[in-house]
Amino acid sequence: MAVLTAAPAVGLVVPDVPLEETEILRMESSKNNIELVLLTTPTTPTDRMKSIVSASEGFVYLMSSVGVTGTLTDVSARVQTLLQDIKLVAEWEAYDFLVALIPYITAGDPDLPTTAEALKVLDSCGSDIIELGLPYSDPLADGPIIQAAATRSLARGTNFDAVISMLREVLPQLSCPVSLFSYYNPILKRGIGKFMTIIKDAGVQGLVVPDVPLEETEILRMESSKNNIELVLLTTPTTPTDRMKSIVSASEGFVYLMSSVGVTGTRTDVSARVQTLLQDIKQATSKPVAVGFGILKPEHVKQVAEWGANGVIVGSAMVKLLGEAKSPEEGLKELETFTKSLKAALI
Repeated sequence: MAVLTAAPAVGLVVPDVPLEETEILRMESSKNNIELVLLTTPTTPTDRMKSIVSASEGFVYLMSSVGVTGTLTDVSARVQTLLQDIKLVAEWEAYDFLVALIPYITAGDPDLPTTAEALKVLDSCGSDIIELGLPYSDPLADGPIIQAAATRSLARGTNFDAVISMLREVLPQLSCPVSLFSYYNPILKRGIGKFMTIIKDAGVQGLVVPDVPLEETEILRMESSKNNIELVLLTTPTTPTDRMKSIVSASEGFVYLMSSVGVTGTRTDVSARVQTLLQDIKQATSKPVAVGFGILKPEHVKQVAEWGANGVIVGSAMVKLLGEAKSPEEGLKELETFTKSLKAALI
């Protein structure tokens, strides 16, 4: 390494060293400011690829085919999928968390100024991504707590334009990304392309549409991709395996695993079936998987993280604190305390 430093070289690729034997190489290269670049191939198992991506420095070396170097007539189309998988792993790790805390709140409940402050509180407490629900009059996937919040919000006059106006002011002040949670009909009414452009210009980075069938996501995916919006798709405990594989393949950013079938809400325990579902999904994709629906307390968060989730989504419990507090100020204080307790469960 000292000879390389004197050269001076800035990087080193060692094609035949197994990951398990790179510890000393990595230590010495780090001492000498040499970036040790590691290789991954089309046949590298997903878990091993993640370890290689995490350990590689400077960049990740993706071999486009298995075997020796040489001239190929064409580059395999499989390279595109491999690149997407590797980039997702790298982006997730770039946020510097092991398991992401993803809180959900309803826009406009109890009012939009409080929502703006709640976003700041959630960010300051260490949230890794925030989901903001757009209130809708027929929220089929939501349980009574979030339905009531949407009803209160709409009764106060909350609308899409007002939410976007609030986000334009608040999002530049946040350090974590914000995703919108919207039902499909409001998106269609505004026009898919126009909707995506508006939320992109406001600073939104992701979108969850709980009621859109996979077969109808083509235009959504195309427009979200144009606007650098990650369209997150949902899979459930009853989703057939082949369909689950298609969903995780199409989902962007991460895969949203519903821990149970039915509407959102608070449950006493998280089904142990989630552990098996996580394993099944991770065999089908290297994308991060976040678990939501029925995550109520720090114990749930800790359990789901131990089962292998990359993210934990907490919604109804957050919404209840804000919506049922005696005052907005009290609700924000309770939100802060609760969010810190959830974050602590992931450390």
